[in-house]
Parts: sequence; C-alpha cells; structure tokens
Amino acid sequence: MMKNRGIAFKLVFFILTSCAVIFLVIFAYNYLFSRRIIIKNIESSAKNLTLVTVNKIETVLCSAAEVPESLAYFLEEGSYDTEEMLKLLKSMVENNPAIYGSTAAFEPNAFDKDSLYFAPYFYRSGDRVEFKYLGNDSYRYFYLDWYQIPRELGRPVWSEPYYDVGGGDILMSTYSVPFYADIGKEKKFMGIVTADISLAWLEDIISSIKIARSGYGFLVSKNGTIVSHPQKGLIMNETIFSIAEARDDPRLREIGREMIKGKSGFTPSRSIFTGKECWIAYAPVPSSGWSFGAVFPKDELMADMIRFNRIVLGLGAAGLLFLLIVIVWIAHSITRPLRILAKTTRDIAKGNLDFELPAVRSKDEVGELANSFIYMKGALKRYIKELTEATSAKERIESELRIAHDIQMNILPKVFPPFPDRREFDIYATLEPAKEVGGDFYDFFFIDDDNICFVIGDVSGKGVPAALFMAMVKTLIKSTARTTSSPDEILKTVNEEVSGKNDSCMFVTVFLAILNVRTGHVDYVNAGHNPPLVIHAGKEVSFLKDATGPAIGIFENGVFEKERIVLRPGDTIYMYTDGVTEAMDSGHHLFSEERLKETISKLAGSSIREIIDQMLEEIKSFSHGMPQADDITMLAVRYFSAAKPDRARAAHRTIVLKNSLSEIKKMATSIAEFGKEKNLPPDRINDATLVLEEAINNVVSYGYGDAKEHTIIIDVDLAGDGLSLRVQDDARPFNPLEVTPPDIHAPLESRRVGGLGIHLMRNFTDNLEYKREDGKNILTMRIPCR
Repeated sequence: MMKNRGIAFKLVFFILTSCAVIFLVIFAYNYLFSRRIIIKNIESSAKNLTLVTVNKIETVLCSAAEVPESLAYFLEEGSYDTEEMLKLLKSMVENNPAIYGSTAAFEPNAFDKDSLYFAPYFYRSGDRVEFKYLGNDSYRYFYLDWYQIPRELGRPVWSEPYYDVGGGDILMSTYSVPFYADIGKEKKFMGIVTADISLAWLEDIISSIKIARSGYGFLVSKNGTIVSHPQKGLIMNETIFSIAEARDDPRLREIGREMIKGKSGFTPSRSIFTGKECWIAYAPVPSSGWSFGAVFPKDELMADMIRFNRIVLGLGAAGLLFLLIVIVWIAHSITRPLRILAKTTRDIAKGNLDFELPAVRSKDEVGELANSFIYMKGALKRYIKELTEATSAKERIESELRIAHDIQMNILPKVFPPFPDRREFDIYATLEPAKEVGGDFYDFFFIDDDNICFVIGDVSGKGVPAALFMAMVKTLIKSTARTTSSPDEILKTVNEEVSGKNDSCMFVTVFLAILNVRTGHVDYVNAGHNPPLVIHAGKEVSFLKDATGPAIGIFENGVFEKERIVLRPGDTIYMYTDGVTEAMDSGHHLFSEERLKETISKLAGSSIREIIDQMLEEIKSFSHGMPQADDITMLAVRYFSAAKPDRARAAHRTIVLKNSLSEIKKMATSIAEFGKEKNLPPDRINDATLVLEEAINNVVSYGYGDAKEHTIIIDVDLAGDGLSLRVQDDARPFNPLEVTPPDIHAPLESRRVGGLGIHLMRNFTDNLEYKREDGKNILTMRIPCR
C-alpha cells in the first residue's frame, strides 16, 4: 500500500520522524539531566551519611580517650598507692560503658623493684567488672604493639584492631597513653595507661546503617584491614587490598590507598559484597586513623528514575502511535486526488490519451494540477502527431545516409590484396568517415601492365555534398588516367573540368602517383595535400618532397608540377588525410606531423596492413574517446621488385577467399576446375581439396579475434611431378608443425581432442612448411602427382 502512496508515506514519515526525533532529544536531555541531579543527590546524601557515621564513631572514641588521658595525668602529677590506683582503674571501667577494660601497665621493675610485671587490669564480664594482673611469661605486655608504639612515639596512639589473648580475650582496639615521672630535669617513661574498646560495639554502629536493599557500611584500619563488614569472614582476615587483588579490581585498590591516606571521596566502583556497580563514599576517622566507607548500590538507587523513564517512553510511544493514526488519515485525504492523477499518468505512459479525469472542485494546488493534466492531454496529442511526422522524416534521411555510406564504401576498393597474382608490390588502405558519409577517398588501378596509379584525396566539407563531389572527382581521375599516363596532365584535366562547373565552390586536395612496377620509378603530383611519408627499407622515414600545386577546383588554370622518386625493394609510400594529423585529444592538442613521423618510425618494420591498423589504434588512443572531427583515410604502397618471367604461368592459379566457411565451396570448385584443365588425377585433386579445407577451417574458426572482413590467398602451382599449395592469411600466428600428432591407435575415450585435421595434412602431403612473414601466416604444402 505504501509503495503506491509515495507522497502520503513521505509526509507521514517526515512528520513522525520529526516528532520522534524531538521526543528522543527531549527524553535524552531529561534522562541525562535527571540522572545528573540524582547522582548529585546521592553523592550529597552519601557524604552526609559518612560524616554522621564518622562523627558517631569519633564521639565514642574521643570520650573513651579522655579517661586514660586523665588517669595518665593523675599518675604523672599526684602521689598514689596501689589501692588508690586500683580504685581509679575500676571506676573508669564501671562509669564508662564504651570502655571494655583498662590497665596501667608499668615498665619492668618500675612500680616494684622486685616485680618484673605490674599491670592491674579491670574489664567487663557480663554485668560485672572483673580484675586480673597482666603480665607473665606467656603474656609479656611490654613487647606488644599497644605498649611499644606509644612508648616509641611519645604520644597517645590507637592500636590496630587485634584479638587480645590473655587480656580481654575479645577483638578490640586499645587507646594507649604514655605517662612519665619527673626525675631532675628529665622525664622518665614509667608506663602506659590504656582503654580497650570492643569492636563488637563499634560494629553495632556500622551494621545499623541501611542503604536501599543491599547497601552497607564498612570500616578499615589505618593499614587497610577490614574491621567491620556484613561478611563476617572478612573481618580481621582480609584487607581492602587483598580483596582488590583477588578480584583484579584496580579501582578498589585505588580507593583503599585513598582511605588509608585519610582522604574523603565519592567514586564509582563494584560492591565487595555483591559485585554489582555501586558508588563508594568514604571519610577518615581522625582520632584513630581508620576510615569508614559506605556502599551505595547504583541499580537500586537509580531504580525509581529508570522506572519513571520507562513510563515516559511508554507514554511517548503511545503518543507517537496516536499521532501516526491522525497523520495517516490526514495524508490519505490530501493524497487521494493525487493518486487518481498518478493512475492517469500511468495510462498516459501506456499511450492512452483519451482518459477522463474525475471532477476536482478544490481551488488549491491539486485543482491546478488537474487542470494542467487536461491541458497536457491536448498538448501531448499535438506533440505526438508532430513527433511521428518528424521521426518518419528523420528515419528516411538516416536510411538514405546509410545507403549513401554503403554506396561510398562500395566505390572504394576494399579487397586486399587487390592484385594477388602481382608479386612486385603490396597495397593496403582504410577509410573511417567522421559522419555516415564523408569527403575522403582513395583509389588504385593499373593504367597498363607495368604502371599502377594510386591516389588519395580530401574534399572540403563533410556529409552528402562532400561525398558526391568526391565521387565525381574520383571518376574523373580514373577516366582521365586512361588517356594519359602523366600525373600532372591527369590533374590538370580534372581541375579544368571541375573548376568550370563548380558553382558550390568546393575543392579537393589530391596526391596522385604512378608506380612503374618493373623499374620502381614513381611519378607524382601533390595538389595541396598532406605530404606523404617514405619508409625506406632500412627503416629510415622521411616526408616526400612536395610537388606543389593548388587544390582541385580552386583555379581553373592551375599549374601542377610533377616529381619523381625511385623506390628500392622494400620501400613504402604512406599517404594520409588531415584527419590523421589534426585528430585532437581532450586537451585540444593535435596529433601533428611530428607525432605521425615518430609513430611510423616505430612501425617501419611491420607489414603495411599492420602499419595502417596500428596507426588507427594509436589515433583512437590519443583522442581518448573524443568524437572524430574529420575523416581518417590512409593508403600505403610497398614496392618489392620487378617480377621475373614465369614460363609456367599457365600452370598457376590464385584463389582469393574471405574469412568465411562458406568460401570453402568456392575453393573446391576452383581446385576442381584447375585439376580438370591440367588433367590431374582425381584422387590428387580430392587430396588437395581436403587439406585446403582443413587449413581454411583452422584459419576461419580460430585465427581471428574480431568481426572484420579478412582475406585468405591460395596460390596453386603445378611444377614437375607435384602440386604446390601456398595458403597466406593475416590471422594470429599459428604454426601447425608444432602441434603434437594425435595417438590414433589409443581408445576413443582417452584420445586428446583436436589435431586430426593437421594429421591428415601431414599424411596427404610429402612436404609441409610454415613461416611468419610481414605479419602473415604462410603455409606451403606439396602433393605428389605421380
């Protein structure tokens, strides 16, 4: 449905997407803002909670610390006896519920010279206060931390929590206060007054802290030892650092460092108890150097906000759904007329212009569009009628141009080699018109048995007029050459004929030459044409000396000068039109005569067909796909030498075939006629037909990689007691002598495919030779006629 309602879909999609984006932006902002506020509130509450808890602990510790400090002051300043000191110790424990036990532990022999230990200890036992003396061989108190550390530091110290075996026999921490006696100007250390605090009482304070469902408080000593925690197994058995190491939790390790340094903070971490994400708030207990921490579970504290956001998301989705329904209804009402017009458009695309539009009463854009459709209906009918007439005229013109192109190509010689029985020279040409028909032309023909005339020309302008002018000039040149063999006289006569009746003021540049095939002499005239190139057998390339003269058709009394050169065997004359040198690349640079000479120099050792074909490819590559602006025409003549008299000429036949399998029949007919004329044995004629059929089939089927027309030349010679067959083609190189003979005795299913035809050629001939020469394959076979 949406596929056929593109505008409605786009409208709904745009509005809904816009609303969704706005909603998501607002929701995201609200979520981030509320989350930030909640986290700030949690941080503030966490700091308040830790501060309140630390103050509670500090109050207890400070009240407990005042008692031993007062007793130490009394022992330093007043005189006392044993009974009085014992009363003070007992009253300290009885009157201070926070104190579990207290002692005044003297230095060895300091209280009584005859007693190593003197440390009366009062402690709670249930509801009573018990008494005992500390110090014996198993409890040498003056070596314990609660005694040694304040003695060495010279100040009161809270000890690390410990299990007091032999003292209170419970887990406790001791506040130790050193006291001294004045001896002269010096103070002598006399002992330590202590107050023991039960950690069970301290744990009650911390365990009373409730934070959501799984939050809790914990206490660590100044060395990081767990003093209080919901997991009882951790107390006094683990440190915050050992837990961090076991869980590979560097963040918890960093929190531990901060706590034992006496710092405060609020930082994200993972709960020691549950492993879930949480925040940990921590603060030091100043008097003892311990640190209190509170764990705030993140998911539980953020649960209300998450639940609220889910409700907001649900309401937003419901609102968007309702908005979607409303927008779809509105879009449907807006686009209904447009869908009707769209259906009408499809009818128009099918060619139905007799459609009827429903009445559209609205005065808005849809109404204007409907009126435009009605106008378009009439306009299209008129346009189609005019287009049909114009198309018919254009097709007629194009058909005539194609016919003109075919006629133009047919009046130019295009079978090469054109004179296969003449061995004195080779000739090849090509023409690529810029339009369907053009003004370039070439021609060659024998004036007599020894002189061949060849000409190339370029008519001013292009298209049909140039082609007609070209045909006229070409015909005049050929007819005039029958009456005179001098190139200057030929062009003089043609120029007079053309100039006298040239109302169109057209002209043609011409290069005309006559080659004597016995002597190699070339007489030529250049009537305003591009100078040809001479490719000497030694591969030296040079421009032919100009025999200057005006273009044909400009001046009625034009004067043409004749020049002569002598071609040596292997020399070549390369002629061209300005479509070659004036071909342009995308940067509007010309191909130029310099580039032409340079390219021809590289190709000098190739056959004339290869030279022209490679030049054409070079021009196309240079142009980089730029449209062809002018006709491109090239003609090349290569001179070999005068033919030697052939006494056995009557025993020779040349067969010229096209590269088509249908030409095999023509070959077979010609061989049969030759055999009949020379009274050859029928079986030998059959052998000759069979081997030639195999050779032609190989060339046509596998030799060419393009769809162009090519020529295959067969020379048949009867010499002595043998029949010589020479096959010449310009296909890709292929040496049949290199093909491995098939194993004809092997089972059929294991034989290698191919090679049987060449096997027959070897069996039916007594000599088989191959060579590659001038870009051509030359296969020579001899069939005995005895």
